Amino acid sequence: MDLKDIDRIIEMAWEDRTPFEAIEFQFGLNEKEVITIMRQNLSPKSFKRWRKRVQGRSTKHRQLRSGQVNRFKCSRQKAISMNKK
Repeated sequence: MDLKDIDRIIEMAWEDRTPFEAIEFQFGLNEKEVITIMRQNLSPKSFKRWRKRVQGRSTKHRQLRSGQVNRFKCSRQKAISMNKK
């Protein structure tokens, strides 16, 4: 995986509205693999802050989301990654 992909994965992992399933859809990485990438590329303090933030967060886990949230990206993501969905 190149540095550009890793940067994008980290960015998506920090975004509140981007579930782990979206990262898996785009990059083929499950939640455990994303956690490993975050651990390897963030400082220990930043990693702990991120884990605390996403653990149990309903927007990061599709099965915990309400039915009202029907997208998996922030409004700026298309401009960043050229995704069409």
